[in-house]
Amino acid sequence: MSYDRAITVFSPDGHLFQVEYAQEAVKKGSTAVGVRGRDIVVLGVEKKSAAMLQDDRTVRKICALDENVFMAFAGLTADARIIINRSRVECQSHRLTVEDPVTVEYITRYISSLKQRYTQSNGRRPFGISSLIVGFDFDGTPHLYQTDPSGTYHAWKANAIGRSAKTVREFLEKNHKEEDMESDELVLKLAVRALLEVVQAGAKNIELATMKRGEGMKILEPKEVEEIVSAIEKEKEEAEKKKKAGTTPTAP
Repeated sequence: MSYDRAITVFSPDGHLFQVEYAQEAVKKGSTAVGVRGRDIVVLGVEKKSAAMLQDDRTVRKICALDENVFMAFAGLTADARIIINRSRVECQSHRLTVEDPVTVEYITRYISSLKQRYTQSNGRRPFGISSLIVGFDFDGTPHLYQTDPSGTYHAWKANAIGRSAKTVREFLEKNHKEEDMESDELVLKLAVRALLEVVQAGAKNIELATMKRGEGMKILEPKEVEEIVSAIEKEKEEAEKKKKAGTTPTAP
């Protein structure tokens, strides 16, 4: 029997190959990074160069689901569009029913349940996307969640998905410090530094979005991203100069 043709059939060793194929599609997607601070949440994505005649406003990897929740994704953009549209409808339905905005975990659980159903149904295939979902609950608590094509979700302090996610995650593990998460500026710089580990051409290929406590989502302008990248590069140069000065032997 061909186990990789039916998504509802397990292989003899317990694998669902269609789900694993969907995870491979995610690994080929653009890199996305999420970092949660005390008063801010940040999403950064690798922005692919648009064609000369293309309107780059139509190429978005970061989108708002509601006033207090937004997400970035890696994988198949067409699949993401369906997830985003359904999530937005669910957010509005929730507001209409209970007169409160959704919590970040609620909409994450909804997305994960939707993905999981597609791993059990004949005539369908799993969604080929992973997503980073960030935002604030009504009590002001920040959250960062990640979902997989299999329908699982987890909460994170910082995480990466997409191409070279392992490299970026290792960088975040080394450089994430709880005391730095008190500063909005340091949280933002950590997300940019993590992306610069794998993104070519610096600020041109980076898209950033932030949300502060009590405020809505803000997508940073290219000039603002360039300023952050320039500041990071200047800090690196100064650190290297200090390192060289410290290792240079003094004359007798």
